[in-house]
Amino acid sequence: MKKILAFAGSNSSTSINHQLVLFATSQIADHEVKVIRLTDYKLALFSEDIEKQNGYAVDLTLLKNEIREADAILISVNEHNGMVSAFFKNVTDWLSRLDRKFLEDKKVLLMSTSNGKRGAASALAYTKDTLPRFGAEIVESFSFPSFSENFSVTEKKITNETLYLGFIDVLQNFLHQIDS
Repeated sequence: MKKILAFAGSNSSTSINHQLVLFATSQIADHEVKVIRLTDYKLALFSEDIEKQNGYAVDLTLLKNEIREADAILISVNEHNGMVSAFFKNVTDWLSRLDRKFLEDKKVLLMSTSNGKRGAASALAYTKDTLPRFGAEIVESFSFPSFSENFSVTEKKITNETLYLGFIDVLQNFLHQIDS
Protein backbone atom coordinates (compact mmCIF):
# COMPACT_ATOMS: atom_id res chain seq x y z
CA MET A 1 0.00 0.00 0.00
CA LYS A 2 1.39 3.36 -1.08
CA LYS A 3 0.68 6.80 0.38
CA ILE A 4 -0.78 9.16 -2.20
CA LEU A 5 -1.08 12.89 -1.53
CA ALA A 6 -3.65 14.69 -3.69
CA PHE A 7 -4.44 18.36 -4.20
CA ALA A 8 -5.53 20.99 -6.71
CA GLY A 9 -3.44 23.99 -7.64
CA SER A 10 -6.40 26.32 -7.23
CA ASN A 11 -7.25 28.67 -4.38
CA SER A 12 -10.95 28.80 -5.29
CA SER A 13 -13.41 27.46 -2.72
CA THR A 14 -15.48 26.11 -5.64
CA SER A 15 -12.52 24.74 -7.61
CA ILE A 16 -13.43 22.33 -10.40
CA ASN A 17 -9.86 21.04 -10.21
CA HIS A 18 -10.46 20.12 -6.57
CA GLN A 19 -13.65 18.34 -7.64
CA LEU A 20 -11.62 16.41 -10.22
CA VAL A 21 -9.11 15.48 -7.49
CA LEU A 22 -11.94 14.24 -5.26
CA PHE A 23 -13.34 12.14 -8.11
CA ALA A 24 -9.91 10.70 -8.94
CA THR A 25 -9.20 9.78 -5.34
CA SER A 26 -12.64 8.17 -4.98
CA GLN A 27 -11.56 5.73 -7.71
CA ILE A 28 -8.44 4.59 -5.81
CA ALA A 29 -8.55 1.46 -3.67
CA ASP A 30 -5.76 -0.38 -1.87
CA HIS A 31 -3.73 2.76 -1.21
CA GLU A 32 -3.70 5.34 1.56
CA VAL A 33 -4.96 8.59 0.01
CA LYS A 34 -4.83 12.00 1.63
CA VAL A 35 -6.53 14.98 -0.02
CA ILE A 36 -5.42 18.43 1.09
CA ARG A 37 -6.25 21.99 0.12
CA LEU A 38 -3.25 24.21 -0.52
CA THR A 39 -5.24 27.16 0.84
CA ASP A 40 -4.87 25.61 4.31
CA TYR A 41 -1.17 26.51 4.13
CA LYS A 42 -0.76 30.25 4.53
CA LEU A 43 2.07 31.53 2.34
CA ALA A 44 2.84 35.15 1.54
CA LEU A 45 3.44 36.15 -2.05
CA PHE A 46 7.02 35.03 -2.63
CA SER A 47 9.67 37.70 -2.23
CA GLU A 48 13.38 37.39 -1.53
CA ASP A 49 12.95 40.24 0.95
CA ILE A 50 10.30 38.31 2.90
CA GLU A 51 12.46 35.20 2.76
CA LYS A 52 15.48 37.12 4.16
CA GLN A 53 13.48 38.95 6.84
CA ASN A 54 11.18 36.16 8.01
CA GLY A 55 12.66 32.89 6.80
CA TYR A 56 10.22 30.11 6.00
CA ALA A 57 6.66 29.90 7.28
CA VAL A 58 5.72 27.00 9.52
CA ASP A 59 2.95 26.15 7.04
CA LEU A 60 5.55 25.79 4.29
CA THR A 61 7.45 23.22 6.35
CA LEU A 62 4.19 21.41 7.13
CA LEU A 63 3.34 21.24 3.42
CA LYS A 64 6.82 20.04 2.51
CA ASN A 65 6.52 17.31 5.17
CA GLU A 66 3.19 16.18 3.69
CA ILE A 67 4.88 15.86 0.31
CA ARG A 68 7.92 14.11 1.78
CA GLU A 69 5.78 11.50 3.54
CA ALA A 70 3.90 10.58 0.34
CA ASP A 71 5.06 7.93 -2.10
CA ALA A 72 3.17 9.54 -4.97
CA ILE A 73 1.41 12.81 -5.74
CA LEU A 74 -1.81 13.53 -7.63
CA ILE A 75 -2.15 17.17 -8.72
CA SER A 76 -4.80 18.95 -10.78
CA VAL A 77 -3.70 22.37 -11.98
CA ASN A 78 -5.98 25.18 -12.98
CA GLU A 79 -5.38 27.76 -15.66
CA HIS A 80 -5.61 31.54 -15.61
CA ASN A 81 -5.29 33.25 -19.00
CA GLY A 82 -3.45 30.33 -20.58
CA MET A 83 -1.00 29.93 -17.71
CA VAL A 84 -0.76 28.15 -14.39
CA SER A 85 -2.39 30.18 -11.61
CA ALA A 86 -0.30 32.66 -9.62
CA PHE A 87 -1.44 30.85 -6.48
CA PHE A 88 0.02 27.48 -7.54
CA LYS A 89 3.17 29.13 -8.91
CA ASN A 90 3.64 30.86 -5.55
CA VAL A 91 3.36 27.55 -3.68
CA THR A 92 5.97 25.92 -5.91
CA ASP A 93 8.22 28.99 -5.62
CA TRP A 94 8.23 28.73 -1.83
CA LEU A 95 8.66 24.96 -1.79
CA SER A 96 11.59 25.13 -4.19
CA ARG A 97 13.31 27.76 -2.03
CA LEU A 98 12.97 25.57 1.04
CA ASP A 99 14.19 22.49 -0.86
CA ARG A 100 15.06 22.65 -4.56
CA LYS A 101 14.24 18.93 -4.95
CA PHE A 102 11.04 18.93 -2.88
CA LEU A 103 9.49 16.36 -5.27
CA GLU A 104 12.51 14.06 -5.47
CA ASP A 105 11.56 10.40 -5.93
CA LYS A 106 7.87 11.31 -6.25
CA LYS A 107 5.82 9.78 -9.03
CA VAL A 108 3.18 12.25 -10.13
CA LEU A 109 -0.18 12.02 -11.87
CA LEU A 110 -0.72 15.49 -13.28
CA MET A 111 -4.22 16.57 -14.31
CA SER A 112 -5.95 19.75 -15.36
CA THR A 113 -9.46 20.85 -16.14
CA SER A 114 -11.36 23.93 -17.19
CA ASN A 115 -14.72 24.74 -18.69
CA GLY A 116 -13.00 25.30 -22.02
CA LYS A 117 -12.43 22.73 -24.74
CA ARG A 118 -8.68 22.57 -24.06
CA GLY A 119 -9.11 21.54 -20.42
CA ALA A 120 -6.36 23.85 -19.14
CA ALA A 121 -3.88 22.15 -21.46
CA SER A 122 -1.47 25.12 -21.37
CA ALA A 123 -1.20 25.02 -17.58
CA LEU A 124 -0.79 21.25 -17.74
CA ALA A 125 2.04 21.54 -20.29
CA TYR A 126 3.79 24.22 -18.22
CA THR A 127 3.55 22.18 -15.04
CA LYS A 128 4.60 18.99 -16.82
CA ASP A 129 7.77 20.77 -17.95
CA THR A 130 8.44 22.46 -14.62
CA LEU A 131 7.89 19.85 -11.89
CA PRO A 132 10.72 17.53 -13.04
CA ARG A 133 13.13 20.38 -12.22
CA PHE A 134 12.12 19.80 -8.61
CA GLY A 135 12.65 16.04 -8.79
CA ALA A 136 9.18 14.86 -9.88
CA GLU A 137 8.69 11.96 -12.23
CA ILE A 138 5.52 12.69 -14.22
CA VAL A 139 4.25 9.18 -14.95
CA GLU A 140 0.85 10.15 -16.34
CA SER A 141 -1.10 13.27 -17.27
CA PHE A 142 -4.67 14.01 -18.24
CA SER A 143 -6.39 17.14 -19.52
CA PHE A 144 -10.15 17.07 -18.84
CA PRO A 145 -12.02 19.41 -21.23
CA SER A 146 -15.33 21.23 -20.80
CA PHE A 147 -15.75 20.30 -17.14
CA SER A 148 -19.33 21.59 -16.77
CA GLU A 149 -20.46 19.62 -19.83
CA ASN A 150 -18.66 16.37 -18.95
CA PHE A 151 -18.86 16.15 -15.14
CA SER A 152 -21.87 16.01 -12.85
CA VAL A 153 -21.13 17.94 -9.67
CA THR A 154 -24.25 16.55 -7.96
CA GLU A 155 -23.43 12.95 -8.86
CA LYS A 156 -19.68 13.56 -8.48
CA LYS A 157 -18.76 11.67 -11.62
CA ILE A 158 -17.60 11.99 -15.20
CA THR A 159 -20.66 11.80 -17.43
CA ASN A 160 -18.93 11.50 -20.80
CA GLU A 161 -18.21 7.78 -21.26
CA THR A 162 -15.23 8.26 -23.58
CA LEU A 163 -13.59 10.72 -21.18
CA TYR A 164 -14.40 8.46 -18.25
CA LEU A 165 -12.73 5.45 -19.88
CA GLY A 166 -9.69 7.53 -20.85
CA PHE A 167 -9.43 8.96 -17.35
CA ILE A 168 -9.69 5.53 -15.70
CA ASP A 169 -7.02 4.18 -18.06
CA VAL A 170 -4.64 7.01 -17.09
CA LEU A 171 -5.41 6.53 -13.39
CA GLN A 172 -4.84 2.77 -13.59
CA ASN A 173 -1.54 3.30 -15.41
CA PHE A 174 -0.45 5.71 -12.66
CA LEU A 175 -1.39 3.22 -9.95
CA HIS A 176 0.47 0.46 -11.76
CA GLN A 177 3.57 2.70 -11.99
CA ILE A 178 3.60 3.47 -8.29
CA ASP A 179 3.21 -0.21 -7.43
CA SER A 180 6.23 -1.24 -9.51
